Amino acid sequence: MFLRCFSDVSQVFLRCFSGVSQMFLRCFSDVSQMFLRCFSDVSQVFLRCLVSFTHIFFCRTRSHLVVLGEHDRSSTAEDVQVKRVSRVFRHPNYNTPRFNNDITLLKLSSPAQIERHVSSVCVAETADNFAPGTSCITTGWGLTRGNARQTPSLLQQTALPLVGTAQCSRVFRGTAITPMMICAGGAGATSCSGDSGGPLVCLKDNAWTLVGIVSFGRATCSTNTPAVYARVTALRAWIDQTIANN
Repeated sequence: MFLRCFSDVSQVFLRCFSGVSQMFLRCFSDVSQMFLRCFSDVSQVFLRCLVSFTHIFFCRTRSHLVVLGEHDRSSTAEDVQVKRVSRVFRHPNYNTPRFNNDITLLKLSSPAQIERHVSSVCVAETADNFAPGTSCITTGWGLTRGNARQTPSLLQQTALPLVGTAQCSRVFRGTAITPMMICAGGAGATSCSGDSGGPLVCLKDNAWTLVGIVSFGRATCSTNTPAVYARVTALRAWIDQTIANN
C-alpha cells in the first residue's frame, strides 16, 4: 500500500555500495529520496519506492542499501532503518550528454516504517506550476564549497529561489535547459558536488512538495549561479506509470 503524502519533511539517505567503493546518493522520496527531519538527499514518495538521479546510478540491485533516518554520517548511534533494493527503474529516455530525464526509481525490498525521523514527501503533480522566484529548500551532504576536500558529516539545508528557464540558459550557455529540467539557486546558495539526486522541495498547500531532483551545476559551485534539477512535474506521468506497472 502506497502512502502518497505527508506534510512534514523527514530524512532519507541512500548509500550505494559497489565492491569496496561506497557512494552517497541523494534520492527523492517520490522516490530522493524519503526525507529527513529537515529533508534529505533521497526523496521518498511511496513507502516502497524511492526517487533518485540517473547520471551515476551504476550499482547492481543486490548491492544497494538504503539507510533511512540518518542525519550525522559520522554517528553510529542514530536509530536508522536499513533497506535493500529489490528493483531499479531508470528512465528509458535518459540522455547522458544532456542529463535529460535524470531520474531513477528504487523499489525497496520491504516497506519503510514511518516514524519521527522518516516520512514521505508529497510529489508535484503534472499540472502544478511553481513560478520563478518561489523560495524552496534543498538538502544534502555535498561539498559546502567548490574547493572543499571532503563532504560534511551533518546533513546540510539551504533555501534558494526557483530560476526561470531563460535566465538559467544564459548561465549554462552551450547546455540546453530542456522542459525536463528546472533551475534554482544563485542568490547566495546552490547545490554542489555530492548533492546529486537530492531533493528540491517547495511548499504547496502548506505541504512540502518534491519539485526537483539535483542533477548538475557549475564545477565551482558558485553561489551566484543556479543549479539544474530534474523537473518532477514533467516526470510525474512516468513515475506514476512505472509504479502502477510494478
